[in-house]
Amino acid sequence: MTRVVLVDDHQMFRSGVKAELGDSVEIVGEAGDVDEAVAVIKETVPEVVLLDVHLPGGGGVEVLRQVLPSETKFLALSVSDAAEDVIGVVRGGARGYVTKTISGGELTNAIERVAEGDAVFSPRLAGFVLDAFAASDAPSIDPELDQLTQREREVLRLIARGYAYKEVAKELFISVKTVETHVSSVLRKLQLSNRHELSRWAAARRLV
Repeated sequence: MTRVVLVDDHQMFRSGVKAELGDSVEIVGEAGDVDEAVAVIKETVPEVVLLDVHLPGGGGVEVLRQVLPSETKFLALSVSDAAEDVIGVVRGGARGYVTKTISGGELTNAIERVAEGDAVFSPRLAGFVLDAFAASDAPSIDPELDQLTQREREVLRLIARGYAYKEVAKELFISVKTVETHVSSVLRKLQLSNRHELSRWAAARRLV
């Protein structure tokens, strides 16, 4: 039986996934944010991690950065089907990406395939990956964008869309102070002076 760690910041969703998977896999650990995920993965050394893309503490990409290289395989399981999310975690080392509309049986099959070394993607998402790695100007190889953590990209996208700090905080379930910290970090990394420059930068890369 495949040993699995389930990483998602919503307890109810984790409970639902466990119910769907039933006895088909062995859930050896759970986590709700990046730090918890890194700790439980290193402690239990599962065969497969079901990894949400949007997590408190830096996102799924940050988990991959801290854990890999490892014998553990990662399968992203996310509500997001945005190309940049798919490409980001695949470049980070995930072996597959499926959306949360997947059935329990399909998810079990995907876990088993990833454990065996296969790459597994929902059909539409596979196209994103192929296009990204075939295109020389793909956003996944933008050296400036690659400096940013997953959470910084989320904050960047919302700020560029005109969200106020309070609105960003509410959308991402983080504090206003944390939003301010992320914005300062993004401006520093991209060598920009203010949110207006940041918005133009994001628009030029079609991130909004």
